[in-house]
Amino acid sequence: MHPFLKDFQVSSERIAVSLKGGVLQLVLNRPERRNALSLDMYSCLADALIHAKNSSDVRVIVLRSEGDTFTSGNDLKDFMNEPEIHEAHPVVRFMRALAHSEQPVVALVQGAAVGIGATMLLHCDLVYLADDAWLQLPFIDLGLSPEYASSYLLPRFLGHVRAAELLLFGERISAEEAEHWGIVNAVWPGSKLLASGLEKAARLAAKPPKALARSKALLKLSQNNGVDLAIAAEFMGFAEGLQSAECREAISAFFEKRAPDFSNAS
Repeated sequence: MHPFLKDFQVSSERIAVSLKGGVLQLVLNRPERRNALSLDMYSCLADALIHAKNSSDVRVIVLRSEGDTFTSGNDLKDFMNEPEIHEAHPVVRFMRALAHSEQPVVALVQGAAVGIGATMLLHCDLVYLADDAWLQLPFIDLGLSPEYASSYLLPRFLGHVRAAELLLFGERISAEEAEHWGIVNAVWPGSKLLASGLEKAARLAAKPPKALARSKALLKLSQNNGVDLAIAAEFMGFAEGLQSAECREAISAFFEKRAPDFSNAS
């Protein structure tokens, strides 16, 4: 067992952690629940990313998943058990750790990437999608507002009108659309996603590590302050949404498999 893995105590059986050739793989491993992210999974991901930041053995980080879905987003029942947003919250710890990772992060996405499953990709350095992948940002439909600096990064990447369409309507966008809009690097056949993505990660891991880290830091430098400010502002709006009648109605309707009725939500 690699010393990194021996020292790092995996805090969730739903996250598989491996390290080989300088490539740390963090694998969402809850396929029976479409890799819905529980608070325990967020904690494990945050711990791994923080631990990696201080390890010279980790050159590149790969985020991927098992099954036919990248992630369906938050485990709503689990998340609603701890709705108060604060710096020690597992989601916040994960957001901060990924946004400030010093190593390049490569995301390999198949199937659905919903909510934070899509917004986390904005903080990765290289994003590769299977041809069956699709992204969705359904925050408003859940009575919530955008998170993880998506209200800042999407207009920066796409322009205001296209970002507004994605966030206000919350409709799916296909892998091909995401590639055409320039928010992912490439789309590959699903059968080639893992091998091709790991080959890219291995090529990065073979490069001079300090030069690689400096280059990533420079690429991120101009957006760091804006990302941190946006995350803080979005936390306030997201927390307000979680306490709202609109959110309660949206989540009740989701679990009851019916159309929500917002006519009396106030």
